[in-house]
Amino acid sequence: MMLSCCFRVTRPVKGAVFCVLGLCFLLHCYISYMASPLSPLLPVGSVERPNTSSSSCPLGFYSKEELKPRLQRPLQDPGAPGAHGKPFLSGSMTQQEQQESQKGFNKNQFNQFASDRISLHRDLGKDTRHPDCVKQKFWRCPGLPNTSVIIVFHNEAWSTLLRTVYSVLHTAPAALLTEIILVDDASTDAHLKAALEEHVEKLQIVRVLRQRERKGLITARLMGAQAARGEVLTFLDSHCECFDGWLEPLLARIAEQPSAVVSPKINIIDRNNLWVHKPVPRPQRYSRGNFDWRLKFGWEAVPKEELKRRKTETYPIRTPTFAGGLFAVSKSYFEHIGSYDDQMEFWGGENLEMSFRVWQCGGLLEIIPCSVVGHIFRKKSPHTFPNGSSVITRNLVRLAEVWMDDYKEIFYRLNRVAASIFKMVRNSLQFPK
Repeated sequence: MMLSCCFRVTRPVKGAVFCVLGLCFLLHCYISYMASPLSPLLPVGSVERPNTSSSSCPLGFYSKEELKPRLQRPLQDPGAPGAHGKPFLSGSMTQQEQQESQKGFNKNQFNQFASDRISLHRDLGKDTRHPDCVKQKFWRCPGLPNTSVIIVFHNEAWSTLLRTVYSVLHTAPAALLTEIILVDDASTDAHLKAALEEHVEKLQIVRVLRQRERKGLITARLMGAQAARGEVLTFLDSHCECFDGWLEPLLARIAEQPSAVVSPKINIIDRNNLWVHKPVPRPQRYSRGNFDWRLKFGWEAVPKEELKRRKTETYPIRTPTFAGGLFAVSKSYFEHIGSYDDQMEFWGGENLEMSFRVWQCGGLLEIIPCSVVGHIFRKKSPHTFPNGSSVITRNLVRLAEVWMDDYKEIFYRLNRVAASIFKMVRNSLQFPK
């Protein structure tokens, strides 16, 4: 019998091997990360003019008039519920109101009672971003690309969905906003049927696409992307509120670097009272996305070397991964890298899959601090999914098999459920070649 057949690898040795593999993978990611093209020496909105050889290129910066939003916001009552992003104060409630409040929270996992009493057009008050952001200007040449804003929803509350739509219309420059596409992932709530279509038809550039059966976020976003006419795809969730000046920095960065996939800085809208956490006019400690070996998304402080690279607040922050709910990408680049994995189901893991895809296909994943969007974060999803959490695990199996090469073994070692799912479905999984 050969000596190699008699040799048994002890548990400590196995552990050491996996540690070495893990370190190699992290080193590979770090080298790829550092070798990626840095942001241009000139920040977006620099006072120096970029080189251009076009004699027909218009001179100067976009004016405020040229960047006016499509829809002017109605006059705001400063004493109205939730005005200027303030928290909703319920005060004394009747028994009927308490029941309505509890029912709305159970259905949406946020305070629908408060949302329904806050204006669909509420502004978020004074622009409190850093002065570098407030003063930022954008060259007419090269011009900013136009965009389609894509919002997927499933049984979303009327008030949060429409507040998201109006928030875009009240802040996005008309010249840059091609359309807003609402993609319905087979909602069953009556208010999201004919009433919604009749309401948005008056807004002219808003249209509703519908999936006949529920297929989830990934498929719905692909439907919106395929139908979009804009040069840039901007994805938002259906419970957001946009701050003034949120769109231009995203588009400017993509104009600078077409392979950049950019996310706004996401501020919290409190799920209990819809208080909008506003940006602060001073440098702050930013967070960026990361992941662990169980392929769980998380946040970490931006490291010192990345902060040193940034000369002003207009500079982007490179991030290993992103939350995935809110981001903008050139439509041509999105198609070039293969868009989403259409074999992923419903929801879960698509943000990490897109992150791995972008970095390994030579792109950049960045957070743009001057772009700020509020988002309601819920403790848990109000929706159910076929096969429960195993849908997410199956998506992570696809991610590991497609993008992680031999490093997937670390994931399977730490996630035995994923390993067993792979053994059961490996013959039915179709992976890209």
